[in-house]
Amino acid sequence: MDKQEIISHVSTLLQEIPTSLEIVKDDSKREQRFHYLATHMVEKAIEKDALIISENKRGIAILFRTSSKDKNFWKDLKTDIKLALKVTGVTKGLKALKVQKYVKAQRPKEGEYLYCWFWGILSDSRGSDDSKTAYEMKNKFYALSKATQLPIYAETRIRRISIAYQRYGFELFNEWDHPSGDKMYFLRYFPPPMEK
Repeated sequence: MDKQEIISHVSTLLQEIPTSLEIVKDDSKREQRFHYLATHMVEKAIEKDALIISENKRGIAILFRTSSKDKNFWKDLKTDIKLALKVTGVTKGLKALKVQKYVKAQRPKEGEYLYCWFWGILSDSRGSDDSKTAYEMKNKFYALSKATQLPIYAETRIRRISIAYQRYGFELFNEWDHPSGDKMYFLRYFPPPMEK
């Protein structure tokens, strides 16, 4: 695994996501800010053993195992946001914190779960008949969910991504009018029980 290549891919993908486009400060250092954010995310994913990469290295996901009681995870998230101030600037950082409060409230109040913090597929591996990147990654998610018997939670502000999640077996359980004016879709997947 070439960490720098993965960081570069994540940086590219972040520039397509409404939330990161909103929070990353728009100035002459914008490209560096995306790279900084991507580096931070990938390093955190490696540290928490949460990085999932497709065989062709064109699909990347970060799937954390966590719970509402996992104070370290949420404390780390606050640290992430502090670090992200290098990316966002103070005003955008505070706005992001407000949104995060609502987003976190949609997740389970009890028990462990898997949280999909990030999932992206580079444009050259999307939708073509010969590329199975999305299916391969979905299968990795589901195998982890089944092996741990933990549900997966995710959210997106991109409607077509929400539809793709649902096509893969996720349930849409909430839609929210995001402060930006678009919708945010909250999804979850429950694994089938283990065979005895």
